[in-house]
Amino acid sequence: MGDMTNSDFYSKNQRNESSHGGEFGCTMEELRSLMELRGTEAVVKIKETYGDTEAICRRLKTSPVEGLPGTAPDLEKRKQIFGQNFIPPKKPKTFLQLVWEALQDVTLIILEIAAIISLGLSFYHPPGESNEGCAAAQGGAEDEGEAEAGWIEGAAILLSVICVVLVTAFNDWSKEKQFRGLQSRIEQEQKFTVVRAGQVVQIPVAEIVVGDIAQVKYGDLLPADGLFIQGNDLKIDESSLTGESDQVRKSVDKDPMLLSGTHVMEGSGRMLVTAVGVNSQTGIIFTLLGAGGEEEEKKDKKGVKKGDGLQLPAADGVAASGAADSAHASLVNGKMQDGNVDSSQSKAKQQDGAAAMEMQPLKSAEGGDADDKKKANMHKKEKSVLQGKLTKLAVQIGKAGLVMSAVTVIILVLYFTVDTFVVNKKPWLPECTPVYVQYFVKFFIIGVTVLVVAVPEGLPLAVTISLAYSVKKMMKDNNLVRHLDACETMGNATAICSDKTGTLTTNRMTVVQAYIGDVHYKEIPDPSSISDKTMELLVNAIAINSAYTTKILPPEKEGALPRQVGNKTECGLLGFVLDLKQDYEPVRSQVPEEKLYKVYTFNSVRKSMSTVIKLPDESFRMYSKGASEIVLKKCCKILNGAGEPRVFRPRDRDEMVKKVIEPMACDGLRTICVAYRDFPSSPEPDWDNENDILNDLTCICVVGIEDPVRPEVPEAIRKCQRAGITVRMVTGDNINTARAIAIKCGIIHPGEDFLCLEGKEFNRRIRNEKGEIEQERIDKIWPKLRVLARSSPTDKHTLVKGIIDSTHTEQRQVVAVTGDGTNDGPALKKADVGFAMGIAGTDVAKEASDIILTDDNFSSIVKAVMWGRNVYDSISKFLQFQLTVNVVAVIVAFTGACITQDSPLKAVQMLWVNLIMDTFASLALATEPPTETLLLRKPYGRNKPLISRTMMKNILGHAVYQLTLIFTLLFVGEKMFQIDSGRNAPLHSPPSEHYTIIFNTFVMMQLFNEINARKIHGERNVFDGIFRNPIFCTIVLGTFAIQIVIVQFGGKPFSCSPLQLDQWMWCIFIGLGELVWGQIDHAERELRRGQILWFRGLNRIQTQIRVVKAFRSSLYEGLEKPESRTSIHNFMAHPEFRIEDSQPHIPLIDDTDLEEDAALKQNSSPPPSLNKNNSAIDSGINLTTDTSKSATSSSPGSPIHSLETSL
Repeated sequence: MGDMTNSDFYSKNQRNESSHGGEFGCTMEELRSLMELRGTEAVVKIKETYGDTEAICRRLKTSPVEGLPGTAPDLEKRKQIFGQNFIPPKKPKTFLQLVWEALQDVTLIILEIAAIISLGLSFYHPPGESNEGCAAAQGGAEDEGEAEAGWIEGAAILLSVICVVLVTAFNDWSKEKQFRGLQSRIEQEQKFTVVRAGQVVQIPVAEIVVGDIAQVKYGDLLPADGLFIQGNDLKIDESSLTGESDQVRKSVDKDPMLLSGTHVMEGSGRMLVTAVGVNSQTGIIFTLLGAGGEEEEKKDKKGVKKGDGLQLPAADGVAASGAADSAHASLVNGKMQDGNVDSSQSKAKQQDGAAAMEMQPLKSAEGGDADDKKKANMHKKEKSVLQGKLTKLAVQIGKAGLVMSAVTVIILVLYFTVDTFVVNKKPWLPECTPVYVQYFVKFFIIGVTVLVVAVPEGLPLAVTISLAYSVKKMMKDNNLVRHLDACETMGNATAICSDKTGTLTTNRMTVVQAYIGDVHYKEIPDPSSISDKTMELLVNAIAINSAYTTKILPPEKEGALPRQVGNKTECGLLGFVLDLKQDYEPVRSQVPEEKLYKVYTFNSVRKSMSTVIKLPDESFRMYSKGASEIVLKKCCKILNGAGEPRVFRPRDRDEMVKKVIEPMACDGLRTICVAYRDFPSSPEPDWDNENDILNDLTCICVVGIEDPVRPEVPEAIRKCQRAGITVRMVTGDNINTARAIAIKCGIIHPGEDFLCLEGKEFNRRIRNEKGEIEQERIDKIWPKLRVLARSSPTDKHTLVKGIIDSTHTEQRQVVAVTGDGTNDGPALKKADVGFAMGIAGTDVAKEASDIILTDDNFSSIVKAVMWGRNVYDSISKFLQFQLTVNVVAVIVAFTGACITQDSPLKAVQMLWVNLIMDTFASLALATEPPTETLLLRKPYGRNKPLISRTMMKNILGHAVYQLTLIFTLLFVGEKMFQIDSGRNAPLHSPPSEHYTIIFNTFVMMQLFNEINARKIHGERNVFDGIFRNPIFCTIVLGTFAIQIVIVQFGGKPFSCSPLQLDQWMWCIFIGLGELVWGQIDHAERELRRGQILWFRGLNRIQTQIRVVKAFRSSLYEGLEKPESRTSIHNFMAHPEFRIEDSQPHIPLIDDTDLEEDAALKQNSSPPPSLNKNNSAIDSGINLTTDTSKSATSSSPGSPIHSLETSL
């Protein structure tokens, strides 16, 4: 069953099934339906059907004490009947499927069509070629070699398409393989403790079978479903399945159901495994998420055609656990489907109620596999900003190319017809028709060549290479990318919604403040300052009154922090004991767990934990710890500095809350109070009367526990904010703590205008009277919201959806979300980029995510942003290079064809330039490593064109240079080099030196322009960091070498004739001109910048003179003689001038051209009055002339300051 071979398995009736499980007393189906019940229902069912858990053990041929015998045949049989304990992953796509997907690219399709037409035409030889008289007018338009090599062109195009497709498919395939490798590595590491043949052994999780007796203890993630047999005080956190945060107490007689994927939060015990793999509760959910493979879907279609939630027997529990189940179970599915529904884009149907969700998977299952796939694909397609832009661009270029090629064809045809039939007055002879057709076909081929050159087929390849390269490198930066486009989407992210615990913080609780013996210590106190009595009580209270499974172990690596095992808060307290130079181990060995007289474990109602021990003199002592506001209410005494109890009145308590507890909470600390109480030996107290027992306590101390912010996080968040990304914190913690942590991280800065809300308040604000969520209400909140505390996973999903669907900003927000719990699945799926935690994350969260953070660290997200932007820039660099090549090649081919009836660049040469240089260039430019400067600019946004103004200038500028030179060479080249002209060469003439020089020069210019293309934001130094990219250097040199080979030995196929050394030198020299030309372009920009500076300077000085005059006339009249104030330096010395360096220095000129133009317009006319001082506003000056105070607040950019510096 585990490997899902028998796909019709569920849809068979249960009765056929029973024979199958005949050797055991119960079938898989019975056990599976039993596990779908909860609480008392389950107990009743067990009593009715089996009697008790012992009876089930007997039926499953296992012993609650000894476990399974563990013989191989027995285990094998169990696996066959009840399934294996592993959830089969989705079938990976075959290589052919990936190839087919890669073929769907628009550019590739255009190319394929052009290639096929070209191939077809090259093999079409019409009859009647012998008829010479038909068209003597047209001389040698196509030489013999070209005619024979006509097919080369089409074949070369197809070859290039095949290359691109194979590379793309191979990338996808290796990425998939890499991810699966990681998955299996994670799975192999998980082990679990079971009892076999009376021995306690650890076995891999996948080896667990139905009937095993497993030992569960605190902190375990249950690997399979089972029944609780015996144990003490077992509490389970079922939130990963149900979303309920309260821990569920398990007991044999009340709720014995233990479910896979849930966490043990307290206690220990043994369970009998009753369902494994796809039949366990997590397995069922995974199947819903589609990990169960296609068989599931087929089976769903058989079982669920009617789609009426009630028809589902247990057999179809996979689709929904039956509407009749308790609300609990339906919630499981409800929660999970949310993600599922999103991915299939049926947002319209998405209601919040679990019942509404119950139905949805049925709908998607009916839709059939193909449909589903299409929808899922659509969802992914919509996501990537870059893909959208590239497709649009490719289509635009394709259209332009089509127009150009059409115009070429029309001109050639017109020229030919006019020349033949009008000028030479030849009649149209029927026997000549085939010849004319062939001419037209030849013109068409020239047209197709123009089109082929126009379409940038290097683009899809560049994107793929760039993404694949980034993904490989991101692995090193702790980002495991599951969906390629997520990497690039991340570069456009405008908002990150992050968890707090574990992502922004270290998830290591440590005590940092304490209130002991009437003193509030802001750091760990010196042990000598605490009296011995207090110390002894404190150590005992912490060591005994905490789960004995909680320990602090020595670090694994040298210099690392000690490992915390068990409850993190208790670890913090034990750490406090160790910080006080004490040890808790001797205390625990003195009072082992069996000797504890009575334990009141921690729960959400008590909010405290207490342990009673019997002292040697037969009296009792109870130690208590818990949330400080709760425990302090029950204290009537407190230990003073000498360790003696003194009276503790309610007003002392209020004082303490104000002076100690609130300040601690505002520092982002959790406060815990530790206390004790002594009881006499006789009469023995009534331990069940909790209210009397937990009272009259004596407070030992109050500690503040911190979950420290990861040291690298504040810097990472600052980088995000500088890069134009808003970071929001979504946490379950209380609002004071959350706010304090947010301030420490730098998510909020004091004095800013922002919101910190609790989940309840957030819900109240976004819902209307009917309780429905309204988008415009969310729009009022999210722009200012920075912290969402006490929030549920649903709140997180609502927030993410609200931000994404918002039309509040002109650009649609691109949202990244981090999550670790199973219930974060929907939010992760909804977000543009979902980050799952690799260490703390559950499998369901990982399945829903796009990127997995292998170190759970926020700063890795910043790395992802950097890589994403780098991908975008790499594509832009490549585009800048590619489009220059294309523009030039198209114009040359077009004009050449029109003027000389023959393209100076032959088809095969064009393809060498187009395909090889593009492919290599995409490799070279797409593998540039990212730099920190990428994080200094704002996200590009969805609507900004791929080709910026700077790039456009570069493309056109370089195109002008190249065209000028090529046409010069074309028309006067033979005179310059004293060689034969290649123009209008007769038929069958060998390749001419003239055209070879043109081809060679063209390639050289491209080579050097490739270096120019390395910078797209108008930087001067194009060689900056060139040696950090060995691939680039290799490719440039490699291309150069191949070019030499082609020119010297290419001969007929490449239409080349060997060149002399001096001719080579000229070619290279003209190529080098590209670099110089690039600098000229910069120089021109610098000139304009200089003009602007000059205007601003004049403007400044006028303003400053006016300011000085104003001061001299109005401020100081009658005060003293104005002469003493003539020097500006005197001004500066007076206290009326406060120079506040609050404002960072703003560069005078912004790099964007738009602003330069605006500035030119503004500054050409000097402003008539002070408050119209545009130039001052331009460069970020606060010039406030406040006559009442007569003090000018001046900043480093303000007139007086700058005049002083300029003087």
